[in-house]
Amino acid sequence: MESNTNSPDELRDLLKKVRRLEIKARGLSNQLFAGQYHAAFKGRGMSFAEVRNYQYGDDVRFIDWNVTARFNEPFVKVFEEERELSVMLMLDVSASSGFGAHHRSLRELAAEIAAIVGFSAVQNNDKIGAVFYSSKVEQFIPPRKGRSHFLRILRDFLACVPEHSGTRTGLAMEYLGRVLRKRSTVFCLSDFIEPSFSDALKIASRKHDLLLMRISDPLLCQLPDAGLIRLKDPESGDSFWLDTHKKSVRLHWQDTWQHQQKKLKLAAQRYGVDLAEFRSDADVSRPLNQLFKSRGIRR
Repeated sequence: MESNTNSPDELRDLLKKVRRLEIKARGLSNQLFAGQYHAAFKGRGMSFAEVRNYQYGDDVRFIDWNVTARFNEPFVKVFEEERELSVMLMLDVSASSGFGAHHRSLRELAAEIAAIVGFSAVQNNDKIGAVFYSSKVEQFIPPRKGRSHFLRILRDFLACVPEHSGTRTGLAMEYLGRVLRKRSTVFCLSDFIEPSFSDALKIASRKHDLLLMRISDPLLCQLPDAGLIRLKDPESGDSFWLDTHKKSVRLHWQDTWQHQQKKLKLAAQRYGVDLAEFRSDADVSRPLNQLFKSRGIRR
């Protein structure tokens, strides 16, 4: 992975961006998500605490047969919620993450969402790590606690210049499956404009508490009637002309986007994975608030 922070001026600008993100994200996190974060994500795992005598109504699946045989009376295992959480941010740094027609880029949108989630984790004394990926894993930052550690994640994400331009979310999920032994809460942020990664999603959702956060720009969803325009695919480098004055062209573009969206939604539903939608021209607090609330209610 290369860095675009070679000059002092660029470094100062980057640190200013990170500081602005911290101020905004910490404010939103304190106002909207402090209590909801705990309800939505804490206690997802269970760890062994002790054994005790069997009581009427206990689940027979938790009988400890070794202890029962030793004392000649039934004992059951008691479990407690794991209070410490490991949060992982899967962040798409492919060439398309720099896209932004009229508003902030997709990378900037992802950074704001990641900042809110990250500072919520920091405030709850949870570990947080990250993996930056394109069509390969560009950088892995192991989970650790603390504000300074998370600020490093934000800085590296904004500065990341990927070696590869494509997107392979499934490959990044497979990588996390190998390097993360403990069950973690994984936030995956991408536009997900790529071939299906359903198999990797299925496996990852069994091992981790996985959330897909789709980020998009209005131009990705719907073309304006702007006449003849030249578009370039940032990942392949291919360019082409589109006559957006033709209604059929605009409808085909919109149908293609909706088809991709539907496929992702169906895959998420099939494997019990939460999916939230974010747009670069809209505030991020509302979909985040809805996501946190819905998870808290389901628990």
